[in-house]
Amino acid sequence: MVFICTGSLTTAFALSLYVICVTMLWMLKQYLKYMFFCPQVCLWVTFDPEVFFNILLPPIIFHAGYSLKRRHFFRNLGSILSYAFVGTVTSCFVTGLVMYGCVVFLKVIGQLGGDFFFTDCLFFGAIVSATDPVTVLAIFNELKVDVDLYALLFGESVLNDAVAIVLSSSIVAYQPEGDNRHTFDGSALLKSLGVFLGVFSGSFAMGAATGVMTALVTKFTKLRDFPLLETALFFLMSWSTFLLAEACGFTGVVAVLFCGITQAHYTYNNLSAESKSRSKQLFELLDFLAENFIFSYMGLTLFSFQHHVFNPLFVIGAFLAIFLGRAANIYPLSFLLNLGRKNKIASNFQHVMMFSGLRGAMTFALSIRDTATYARQMMFSTTLLIVFFTVWVCGGGTTPMLSLITKHESAWPFRLWYTFDHKYPSVVLPS
Repeated sequence: MVFICTGSLTTAFALSLYVICVTMLWMLKQYLKYMFFCPQVCLWVTFDPEVFFNILLPPIIFHAGYSLKRRHFFRNLGSILSYAFVGTVTSCFVTGLVMYGCVVFLKVIGQLGGDFFFTDCLFFGAIVSATDPVTVLAIFNELKVDVDLYALLFGESVLNDAVAIVLSSSIVAYQPEGDNRHTFDGSALLKSLGVFLGVFSGSFAMGAATGVMTALVTKFTKLRDFPLLETALFFLMSWSTFLLAEACGFTGVVAVLFCGITQAHYTYNNLSAESKSRSKQLFELLDFLAENFIFSYMGLTLFSFQHHVFNPLFVIGAFLAIFLGRAANIYPLSFLLNLGRKNKIASNFQHVMMFSGLRGAMTFALSIRDTATYARQMMFSTTLLIVFFTVWVCGGGTTPMLSLITKHESAWPFRLWYTFDHKYPSVVLPS
């Protein structure tokens, strides 16, 4: 609560930290109290990981697309697509290669307790390449930073979630279940590439088509005369995009993302004033509840998950790998993009984008989806630590970092006092 009172961070970020800490403390208390007497206690606070993908993630992803600031997004579309596609794939392979070197080292010194293949390292690189800078973007919005910087970071984070999902699925397709060779296979590589392109393009087309269909329905009917029915139909058609994509063998989360972008660009303008307000508030509320539930569950799984594999050397290697992977994403691509951009991406903007590569709900959901093998269990345990560290340290350090790098007009100690004074003393005391 200190964060909220001082105004040093946004309320959303403070609440996320508060939820994580409270659930971790509660679970620690229950763990110490009951673990030796009731081993089944862990089963009370666990559920099928598919719940994340089928219930919690769709509203988060849809809200990201639906709340997109279209003018700045499309003005920087080429750069955003470069960071999201080329950058995410580059980050995946750089992270995977570094982790493979770490795994080989662990094998040599005898610190590895099970099989860990190169495909596992690439899978780890794919899931940690999904950035989720919700905290940073909230602070950006509060401090009114450069609109292009906001658009670049927000656009990349929205799209690279979708890319990371399809990329991780393609890596799994490269090494089919039951195949123990784990060697390079050209046909399998082409198959995984085909899976990536097919699933992503199919999901994109289905999401955009549903958005266009909703726009036509709201434009050529009199639904706007019944705002409650209009809002309900808008919500149901948006949610059905996820179910339809999953039924057709595509990725529902990707389809929901592009459905949200299409809905914001076309359907939103056809809605009545009441439905516009209702739909925004509805999806904002669902996004808020889903994100905080996931943060709460992160705190629970630190103690309730029964197969944690914490390897200090692997954790250190993972932090080094994600740093190098993020750097390989931002700096070389920014240099190449600046060759063709009139409005250059300044070096201080690149540093902010580098620092803002937080990992959050998507990384956690991808890692918990499969924990059957020793390698996946180690990746899940390490991912938890990565998410906690980046949210707490990188998220908490965003305000002073932003003031230092971008040379914001007011120094951050003064801004902290001004925010506190504006919220509390100036309200209570006469001015």
